[in-house]
Amino acid sequence: MPLAIDTVNKLKTAIADAINKAASNCELKLDTAQTGTQHLDFNIETPADRTHGDFSSNAAMANAKTFKLPPRKIAEIIVNNLDQTGLDIEKIEIAGPGFINFCLSSGFYGKAMSEIVQQGDNYGQSDFGENQKVMVEFVSANPTGPMHMGNARGGAIGDCLAAVMKAAGYDSYKEFYVNDAGNQIEKFAQSLNARYLQIFKGDEVEFPEDGYQGADITERAEEFAAENGDSFVNAEESLRKAALVEFALPKNISKMQSDLQKYRIEYDRWFFESELHNSGKVEQVISLLKDAGLTYEKDGALWYKNAEVVANKLRQEGKSEKDIEKLELKDDVLVRQNGNPTYFAADIAYHKDKFDRGFKTLINVWGADHHGHVMRMKCAMDAIGCNGDDLTVILMQLVKLVQNGQQVRMSKRTGKAVQLADLLEEVPVDSTRFLFNTAQANVPMDFDLDLAVKQDSQNPVYYVQYAHARICSIIRSMAEESITQSSATQEDFALLQTAQERDLIFHLAQFPGEIIYSSKEKDPTKITRYVTETAALFHKFYNSCRVKGEEQHLAAARLTLCVCTKTVIANVLRMFNITCPEKM
Repeated sequence: MPLAIDTVNKLKTAIADAINKAASNCELKLDTAQTGTQHLDFNIETPADRTHGDFSSNAAMANAKTFKLPPRKIAEIIVNNLDQTGLDIEKIEIAGPGFINFCLSSGFYGKAMSEIVQQGDNYGQSDFGENQKVMVEFVSANPTGPMHMGNARGGAIGDCLAAVMKAAGYDSYKEFYVNDAGNQIEKFAQSLNARYLQIFKGDEVEFPEDGYQGADITERAEEFAAENGDSFVNAEESLRKAALVEFALPKNISKMQSDLQKYRIEYDRWFFESELHNSGKVEQVISLLKDAGLTYEKDGALWYKNAEVVANKLRQEGKSEKDIEKLELKDDVLVRQNGNPTYFAADIAYHKDKFDRGFKTLINVWGADHHGHVMRMKCAMDAIGCNGDDLTVILMQLVKLVQNGQQVRMSKRTGKAVQLADLLEEVPVDSTRFLFNTAQANVPMDFDLDLAVKQDSQNPVYYVQYAHARICSIIRSMAEESITQSSATQEDFALLQTAQERDLIFHLAQFPGEIIYSSKEKDPTKITRYVTETAALFHKFYNSCRVKGEEQHLAAARLTLCVCTKTVIANVLRMFNITCPEKM
């Protein structure tokens, strides 16, 4: 178990044991038959100001009603009964209304550095997730057109989240859902059909009112015409549309795959919606809903009782009828009048298929415009016998490109709306992936193009990479004097006494816990912020504590701290598929 987590767990146990001991001594009144220490609620946290202690517990205040004593008195009793054996605690103090503050001993800092050195590239990883199968589905852009800025943000968030889940001990799997069936493909076919015919017949061919207007549609139609000439002009429309889709769709998907590979995103699987229809899984889901009495026919279509299902779920959660009424819940069509299943029906089947493949937790990264779709999908999972609570949806707010303080809407290269491919031509991939993970998904984001290309400390990824490169330079320089981290001992580590040294070591020791916390919150931006703070603490240490030129034992200890910092920075950057330069 990682040292920092083990230390917190030992502190919790020691406090619980102290309470039990105090109860047996009649210093605290504890009804173990009804309460017991297992029911006592208290936390161990890191104070914002660590001058008061490295860890702090609210055990006395949180249980004042239980013990019917003033919190400070309870704290005194706990401390007097607390066994510090094996805790690496140097000092315990009671502060304020009854906080119990713990200061770590030099032994903790030495052990923390040894843990990092020993684990190296594996430091930060844990078995917290117990190899549970987790699928992260992200981007899943409509293949009828190019990917946009929302896909760029979703790609970075989804890919880095999957990496965090893997580091936390989950069997993490990445999937792209390709909507290659249904209404959008029919609209794609109609749009291509019109553009192709216009090449030979001009404006006499009307473009569909709801067709896809993008220049990419025209480009695909022109490519088809260049290859096939006018041979499809007089063909039956259904055959012509099928040929156009068969020609254009693979090209679009190939372009998406190519762009995402440039973005350093590799999926475990590209899952095609058509597979669901061809396998009969959509029809199976519809049958399940029918058998559950959750469908009805109206106007020649088959409807799903979404309003009833969601309302019942909300009632179970304690929502009032007035609040439910405000939501104006509506039912959904499962099968249209023409007999074709809707996208919603296929989406239910897709999520069921994920569960059927053995995934215990599903994580979807969706755009904020899917907000209304979240509850109905989770409830639909419950309705077909899956657990909707095992589906987590991360709703991603809009991103704006900004340059010189102004929003950028058009690509300089193409004069068209900025696409993912345009962004990757103008901004380094390292900056793009890192910056998109500096703001939580549920917050609207301005992506500053000027900042993204800067090569100074204002650019967060450059700032972190520079810390890594600086440490590599220190290691090379110290090697010239035959001083390496391998020469440092635990006695040498005890020489690291300054606030800058201990703040940095303490921060590095939190890394495995930060990954676990990030996996729990499904938020990779916590790790981006963590590694940025790591770089800041290193620079503060470097500016205050000389490495080269010090007495040999102190120099070796400080060099080891540099190596530990390098290890943590490199492990984060590699996890997020960002380069770790040794020279800058």
